[in-house]
Amino acid sequence: MQDLPLRSGYNYKDTVIMKWEKLLSAKRWGNEDRFAGNQKEARSEFQRDYDRIIFSSPFRRLQNKTQVFPLPGSVFVHNRLTHSLEVASVGRSLGTIFYNKIKEQDPGIDDSCPLLCEIGNIVASACLAHDLGNPAFGHSGESAISHYFTNGDGKVYQSQVTAGQWEDLIHFEGNANALRILTHPFAGKGTGGFALTYATLAAIAKYPCAALAGHNKKNIYTKKYGFFQSEQLGFKKLAVEMELVKVQEEPLVYKRHPLVYLVEAADDICYNIIDLEDAHRLKILSYQEVEVLLLPLCNDAKLPARLAEMEDDDAKITLMRAKSISTLIWQCSSVFEREQEDILAGEFNLSLMDAIDEPFLGVMKAIEQISIRKIYNYSSVVQIEVAGYQVMGGLLEEFIPAYLQNESKYHKKLVELIPKQFLTKEDDVYSKIQTVLDFVSGMTDIYAVELFRKIKGISFPSMS
Repeated sequence: MQDLPLRSGYNYKDTVIMKWEKLLSAKRWGNEDRFAGNQKEARSEFQRDYDRIIFSSPFRRLQNKTQVFPLPGSVFVHNRLTHSLEVASVGRSLGTIFYNKIKEQDPGIDDSCPLLCEIGNIVASACLAHDLGNPAFGHSGESAISHYFTNGDGKVYQSQVTAGQWEDLIHFEGNANALRILTHPFAGKGTGGFALTYATLAAIAKYPCAALAGHNKKNIYTKKYGFFQSEQLGFKKLAVEMELVKVQEEPLVYKRHPLVYLVEAADDICYNIIDLEDAHRLKILSYQEVEVLLLPLCNDAKLPARLAEMEDDDAKITLMRAKSISTLIWQCSSVFEREQEDILAGEFNLSLMDAIDEPFLGVMKAIEQISIRKIYNYSSVVQIEVAGYQVMGGLLEEFIPAYLQNESKYHKKLVELIPKQFLTKEDDVYSKIQTVLDFVSGMTDIYAVELFRKIKGISFPSMS
């Protein structure tokens, strides 16, 4: 693929431009030699990534992990699994649209960059996996784990780990945990983790930096962090292979892989729009409130008349949701194409959603505001966040001392409850704490509550 033409008036003299030929690496983690340099055979490898993720246990467990609202009774709302499937569908569209636009501009692109046609598959696979590292109880689960180390019994371990390791613990991050799940050689599971392609793994790293460099809001790639200290060398290996732009060595920071922007956009599109649909089903928002927000996104002058012919409010919202998502897909794909030069140079410091055209940008800001005010602070949402603090904190205060000390008979019994795949042969405190975090963060909401109640003596285990 030829280098993109540089925009006039922009100083690229000292800027490293990332190249699609390197970025679309089909090498597999832990099995790097198998498809090295074999471009034709690699064309199906990204589809295999998708299949490996969708058939995996961590992915299936997402069906019992909270997205926003408590897991449903008689009314269906989205969980982490349905959300991830929808994000993957949107992500595939974003990637395919980009490829089709490039193909239209350069009909010979498949000869110069034969894997560009696989961008839709790469993005879809990364979208499927983007939430694998999120613990039970939504984002409050992350906060609950961090709270144990900042304000709970876990404070005592600060002096026993490095500064970088401590940042991992006090700012537990689902993004970093997803990379660990996909690459860590858990006991008895082989040496390559999921053995995904480098391109798919890099496309998941929304914040390609260490925790010590995270929380810098000035740069889109350092707002949070993307890998634990235990996975830093592994991420560096990915970055070197694909020639990602390095910002600094210590603490380690890279510019984003370009496909991260598409994964992020797919996630942004889905949760912003579909949270409104769920809120209506749960009677948190009225039909009129949702219509005012979604109708301008539909970009269809004939739609009001069509809606007037329909009687079912849920069906009306379903139609508006579909059209809104379609509009946002085209808006974000246009931004990605338009800003390609800056994205490949690592100089684009916005999400795609923050760069869409008006009036759509203003509508999305309005949706964000009403979501914060009426959805994310709704009583049942807050209740599950509070419960998450109690349950996750309670599990950590039992299992971490038990695994680190393992002195009493009680401790030994607790350790027996940790599946052997999570146990480590390392003796350092950080590795042992990660053992427990791997165990606890992988739990579903239901399992976490049940285990918490049993080990706290609130309920008694049965043989069934």
